[in-house]
Amino acid sequence: MEQRPTSHFAFGPRNYRLMFIGLAMLVAGFITMTLDTADYGLGFLGITLGPILLVVGFIIEFFAIMAKPGGQSSTPAETISVEAASTASVSPPVVAPTPAARPTYKR
Repeated sequence: MEQRPTSHFAFGPRNYRLMFIGLAMLVAGFITMTLDTADYGLGFLGITLGPILLVVGFIIEFFAIMAKPGGQSSTPAETISVEAASTASVSPPVVAPTPAARPTYKR
């Protein structure tokens, strides 16, 4: 049985959903800041609510980038069976750990 190499993307569906939610929050923050009717945007919308929405949007974007990709199609049982098959065919040689050498310092 020939196994095809699976392609691994950096982001999964969960990451893209979080990115779009964060992008929507950023757009909402900028639009909220422009809707302020006070002079020079110094009202509640321009000074308080808009920047809060922007910060929340950037935090969501950060988590979208840093989150592990989700939505993998393999189940744990499939993963275990694939790992067992791959380790049964080729087993690496057992190497005893070597003691750590003491660092030498020159003065």
